[in-house]
Amino acid sequence: MSSQPHKAGFVSIIGKPNVGKSTLMNALVGERLSIITSKAQTTRHRIMGVLSGDDFQIIYSDTPGILKPEYKLHDSMMSFVNSSFEDADVILFVADLYEKFEEEKQINFLKEKKVPVILVMNKIDLSKGSQAEDKAAYWQEMFDFDAVVMVSALEKQNIEKLFEKIVDLLPEHPAYFPKDTLTDKPERFFVDEIIREKIFLNYKKEVPYSCQVVTGEFKEDEKIIRIRAEIYVERKSQKGIIIGHKGEAIKKVGIEARKDLETFFGKQVHLETFVKVEQDWRKKELKLKGFGYAN
Repeated sequence: MSSQPHKAGFVSIIGKPNVGKSTLMNALVGERLSIITSKAQTTRHRIMGVLSGDDFQIIYSDTPGILKPEYKLHDSMMSFVNSSFEDADVILFVADLYEKFEEEKQINFLKEKKVPVILVMNKIDLSKGSQAEDKAAYWQEMFDFDAVVMVSALEKQNIEKLFEKIVDLLPEHPAYFPKDTLTDKPERFFVDEIIREKIFLNYKKEVPYSCQVVTGEFKEDEKIIRIRAEIYVERKSQKGIIIGHKGEAIKKVGIEARKDLETFFGKQVHLETFVKVEQDWRKKELKLKGFGYAN
């Protein structure tokens, strides 16, 4: 038993779309919980990743990027961001070298909350000269951060330094979850997310944003997991694009997703995918609730 006081708390990871929040959480937790693509707005939910040690427990929250809502779906995504603020003990404000400065909306989020905020300047592996330091200095003029840590989430550079700073700022508190907890999400959620990641990687323009994946069947025995997943799109034309010529496009998505699912679950996976049309689902509050976007 350690003589150190036990620390525990909720750490909310926020920032604009595509600054590397999901990559950062995966690096901090040491597991691939959030899907990652080069496209903005990939994360739609609040995803918790739990990291525990003898003297600490950190509950990280990966959140959707801060954006101006255009659909009911976006309203729900922003509600996940807001909920992560409500219980946050520490906030990681993630910025990168390339984002355009729209500081008022983001900084106003921070000024409303009276908890420690760490500026995490990401992608420093791509920095040229004093580029990263200059961007960090810019943000420090906007807000009085409790700490500034320069990282490369992709290269895991300075992740240990950031972890140590987070633990320093956490309150003394017993663990919130059993120490072997990794996430708050069920297995089916990660099936949906892994398939949705492959859709983002394989299709262009609006099509990935119009897709929602729902795992309808998940049957597991000692040797194999049998999964049936439905991919919902908003228009009939999008269904044709997802399926592709002679079903080749959806077959490629299925093969790529199955490989990642087998890695994630550590056993053989049999995956079936079906494409359905749900007209304008992103604008329908009732349908969004059915898809799990009620916060």
